[in-house]
Amino acid sequence: MAGAVKKSERISWLIQEISGITERLEKYEVKYSAELAAVHPKFAKSAVNLVHYRALRKEDLRPIQKKLANMGLSRLDKPEGHVMASLKASKAILEALLNDRPIQEHKAHLTFKKSNRLGKSNAKSLLGSRSKGRRTRIMVTLPTEVAYNYTLAREMIANGMNCARINCAHDTEEEWALMIQNIRRASASLNNNCKITMDLGGPKVRTGMLEEGPRVVKYRPQKNLRGEVIKECKIWMGPEAHPKSKFPHLPVKLSALEKLKSGDRLYFLDSRNERRELTIAKKTDKGCVAHCFKTCYLETGMKLYKDPDFSSPPLSVGVLPRAESFLTLGKGDLLRLHKDAVPGGSGYKDEKENGVRHAHISCTLEEVFGQVKEGEQVCFDDGKIEGVIQKADQDEILIEITKARKKGSKLRADKGINFPGSHLDIKGLTIKDKKDLAFVVQHADAVNVSFVNRKRDVHDLMTELKKLNAPEGFGIILKIETQKGFDNLAKIMLEAMKTYPVGVMIARGDLAVECGWNNIGRIQREILLLCRAAHIPDIWATQVLENLAKKGVPSRAEMTDAAMAQRADCVMLNKGPHILQAIKMLDVVYKDMELYQDKYVQLWPPIDKATLPGAIRAIGPQ
Repeated sequence: MAGAVKKSERISWLIQEISGITERLEKYEVKYSAELAAVHPKFAKSAVNLVHYRALRKEDLRPIQKKLANMGLSRLDKPEGHVMASLKASKAILEALLNDRPIQEHKAHLTFKKSNRLGKSNAKSLLGSRSKGRRTRIMVTLPTEVAYNYTLAREMIANGMNCARINCAHDTEEEWALMIQNIRRASASLNNNCKITMDLGGPKVRTGMLEEGPRVVKYRPQKNLRGEVIKECKIWMGPEAHPKSKFPHLPVKLSALEKLKSGDRLYFLDSRNERRELTIAKKTDKGCVAHCFKTCYLETGMKLYKDPDFSSPPLSVGVLPRAESFLTLGKGDLLRLHKDAVPGGSGYKDEKENGVRHAHISCTLEEVFGQVKEGEQVCFDDGKIEGVIQKADQDEILIEITKARKKGSKLRADKGINFPGSHLDIKGLTIKDKKDLAFVVQHADAVNVSFVNRKRDVHDLMTELKKLNAPEGFGIILKIETQKGFDNLAKIMLEAMKTYPVGVMIARGDLAVECGWNNIGRIQREILLLCRAAHIPDIWATQVLENLAKKGVPSRAEMTDAAMAQRADCVMLNKGPHILQAIKMLDVVYKDMELYQDKYVQLWPPIDKATLPGAIRAIGPQ
């Protein structure tokens, strides 16, 4: 009898606690009534649920969860999509146990089934139709080649791409238009509703231009661990690049190649004054294929001779592309970050190792100067290089490098700069963004907005879209990539929900640097939960299968990361030489994972069917 009384008291306590939480959630609904009244009709129930979820997360649910778990009941561990329904269902079950009666039907404004339907329909409206056999969509950043290669566009869609992304920070409007034309044509051909989104650069803080590099090219044969050449470097010599050859191009006038034949050798001193030679392997009417068996550096205007004593009439190397410049920074070095848009350059020291000139580079966003302070942290290139501000004024910031590779890290132009501990007040849309947005509205299905930090950023975007008469159903994807953006996310989402459809992209590169690598796992999970509470589709982005896309071989860690990303509505791949292989791999992985995971809900198929599909073995290297 005593045990029964004690159990009855536990149940009564749980009912009382859940009732109290429900009342507090309803008060929050009243508190945000003005914001809720302003949202788009399709987000009406979702916005209320978002407010309920944010209020719920202010509670410490752990005592309730533990007691529910001890009774074998749901622990309220996945209520985000249907908060009030979850609370009322738990309360109804507890009341039935307490009063020894059948469970009474509980009424909620947003049911479990309705919540799931909203999430699916919102994802389809923004990101297009899902592929057969998998819920998670695949977004891919288009390489420039798609503008001129219809076959590549078609293969990307055929292999599993559901949504194409164009980055306005690269290429031109002419190339964007050609990319879109090929994607639309391929999508229609395959009867696939592939959506197109375009990224605005936003107020991204980046490194400026560097002094031009020399017109020099490095040719290097493949070697084994002993340093022995196992495969020569093949070079195409001719006035133009060969349209079908993948060999690097060495520009030489056709008239200079007329007297060459297979087996001939060309001798020269490379840019390091090292004696080198090329062997002519094949002669055609458009040029020659040459083999290089030792690493060499060739420059514009360099002379090549048919005889080893350099006495024959020479062949001249034509104009080569400039090598990409970079600064090499080591721990303890000083770097000047300046407002003036003059090309940056390396530092140098005198014979006594005293600094004569510090390495310097410009910053693309002037608003930074005057807002940062001494002692604050600076990160470059997604945190590969870190430093601390030594001095700061309206025109220049002096930074001491505190983290770099032992032999020095390379800092190139157009790399991201983050100020994790600084309180920067930077506007959302730049002049270039507004110009690009006019194109995006006319040609794309949605715009990806970078560095959304507060409600005002969303308001400014929507004002601009109204000026441009954006069509009904034009989508907005909010890229969350700063600590401030994460802190304000619920308010940002409520502001964005005034239009439809809306999505959130978790831009993990900058976000990890801003919030700390130790926090990124927790933060990306919290963003996914907030999106689920608002029934807003979420996009998992940055470095998904990065090694596979760029090098053709995935790492074990990135395969695990890709599998975890399946809980999102969409996963974004960046471009790379092996992008088709990456799309295929992700498509197969998510079709396999579909048996086991539906967003955050684990599924349990029969164990005899839990085998890897043979399609995985069919992928192979491309």
